[in-house]
Amino acid sequence: MQPHFKFPSLPETAVLGDNVNMVNKALTYAARDARGLAIDAIAKAKSGHMGLPLGAAEIGAALFGVQMRYSAKHPRWLNRDRFVLSAGHGSMFLYAWLHMAGYDVPMKEIENFRQFGSETPGHPEFNETPGVEATTGPLGQGVSNAVGYAISAKMCAARFNTPEHTIFDQTIYALAGDGCLQEGIAYEAVALAGHLALDNLVLIYDSNDVTLDGPASDTQSEDVAARFKACGWDVQQVDGHDIAAICAALEAAKSAGGKPQLLVAKTVIGKGVEEVEGTSKAHGEGGAKFAASARAVWGLPAEQFHVSSETQEFFAKRAVELDEQYRAWEKVFVAWQTANPVLAKELDAPILSAQQLLAAIPQFTADTSIATRKAGGDVLQSVAAAMGKVVSGSADLHGSNLNYIKDGGNFTRDNRVGRNLLFGIREHAMCGILNGIAYDGILHPSGATFLVFSDYARGAIRLAALAKLPVVYIFTHDSVAVGEDGPTHEPVETVAALRAIPSLDVIRPADPEETAGAYAAAFSKTDAPTALILTRQNLPLLEAIPVNERREGVLRGGYVALRETAPLERIILSCGSELQLAIAAAEKLGAGTRVVSLPCFEKFEEQDATYRESVLPTSCRNRISIEAGITTPWYRYVGLDGRALGIERFGISAPANIVLHELGMTVENVVANS
Repeated sequence: MQPHFKFPSLPETAVLGDNVNMVNKALTYAARDARGLAIDAIAKAKSGHMGLPLGAAEIGAALFGVQMRYSAKHPRWLNRDRFVLSAGHGSMFLYAWLHMAGYDVPMKEIENFRQFGSETPGHPEFNETPGVEATTGPLGQGVSNAVGYAISAKMCAARFNTPEHTIFDQTIYALAGDGCLQEGIAYEAVALAGHLALDNLVLIYDSNDVTLDGPASDTQSEDVAARFKACGWDVQQVDGHDIAAICAALEAAKSAGGKPQLLVAKTVIGKGVEEVEGTSKAHGEGGAKFAASARAVWGLPAEQFHVSSETQEFFAKRAVELDEQYRAWEKVFVAWQTANPVLAKELDAPILSAQQLLAAIPQFTADTSIATRKAGGDVLQSVAAAMGKVVSGSADLHGSNLNYIKDGGNFTRDNRVGRNLLFGIREHAMCGILNGIAYDGILHPSGATFLVFSDYARGAIRLAALAKLPVVYIFTHDSVAVGEDGPTHEPVETVAALRAIPSLDVIRPADPEETAGAYAAAFSKTDAPTALILTRQNLPLLEAIPVNERREGVLRGGYVALRETAPLERIILSCGSELQLAIAAAEKLGAGTRVVSLPCFEKFEEQDATYRESVLPTSCRNRISIEAGITTPWYRYVGLDGRALGIERFGISAPANIVLHELGMTVENVVANS
């Protein structure tokens, strides 16, 4: 078979330099070698997606070989260009280029693709593989992550660059396919990126006209370019197999300014596997059985997992050039630090501990009776003052979520230093964008909406937990006490659903001081996201419990809110607005009743066995819980001998007091069932 690749004679361009033919030849070898690594890894694993790595190889060559600024030795360089593979199923595309570009992705990891314990999992995972900028796989998430990266870059440039020193001017690149752009989250993010004029963002659309079930024309007929233009993007179309054309388009995109950039790259999925290329059969590992013939098509040697000497030499020289860029930037950075000690201290400021944050949050006055959303808004001001890199956003609900940073300004196309993000009615993209900001690791993002709408954002929340990102979600209007808005807006199953996500702290505070503890816990978290669950209705200050016990109790996930004064007969467990019902019921039930506040199951489980036993002694099996939601999670603590009072149906449209009474959220119901 004749090789598909050729080394054409090309005119000199500023992009490829004076030795255009030599560079293009080297990059063509690199694209071929990247295809070979993908073919071999997927064939060996008998698992994986071969279509994108083979179809987009020239795009990888243009990005890693020419256009992007990065340092394989310093993969978290502050001013590197970022690359997000939104189409994460094509992970061997990324792993191959990271390996050839010199990242710490050795050949043994390529050979162990998708195997237990390898650094090359089936879809890219943040902090698992050097050079991977985001955990992607669920389609469209990476597009929103890239928008988050672009926002972070704009914020950082506006805050920290000075006329004398530019330390942030990176470009954010992302590669997405038809599947990504069919997902709603992508267009939510695309619309916002256009509105914000994020001209540091370049999205490459791998347009191969094929989806998993067949031709893309079976499910889409829109003009993608026109849609992006309508959203405020500049659009170019390019042959996705012409390296010089891709390089020229990327250079033009980077220098255009004023708008985010879309490159529609026309490619052939599974290119080179003649039995499946250009068809849906190129998805998945269907082409792996034709690996031998594909290798012959590309002129690859008999040796598998091969990288040619030409490719190695090219990237060795590329590494020297990139290292020079890194060292030049490092000199600028040191000079900037010297000239701007205040800014340098702000950039380097760590996330404060929970105790430091609590010390910065004033206590509430004894007569306070406010909703925990309002208490949270007050507490956020202290947190934002103590940690200047905290940013806050809302899905068009700042006025209801009450999470606006006062005097922080709005982040807009005209004001890049604003600390408040206006996401519009785009809950899913909001959380995906917050993930992108958190992936960047410089700013500390938070965002808000009504609790019931967290379901719209669940995909992004789950990925934040998987990637261990310190994102703070502020969810208000937390129960059927929303009242007149009715069952569409009254979450009953939502808190339980969030508690089911591993590595997500879900905190539902019972009064303003517990809210202070919840915010301190959330914003001091460095290795996982937190969901704060807050009320719309006013709650009294639980004055009988010392302030420090309430605040510290939240940090430990649970504590004794009311201790028995006689031999222990029963334990009532609760959290949030229902804790006051538990305390009132205990006063009627007598001195042998203990009340436990359990605002965060996850944090409580992190405590040692001695502490957990001191709060919930195993000797007392007479337990009852009350929470305005489904009861399933509570059986972990009340046991089969206990009772869980909750709401196992959808809500009611009526005033809150009537709804709560009708659904059994009363002191009398607790007493009757104890």
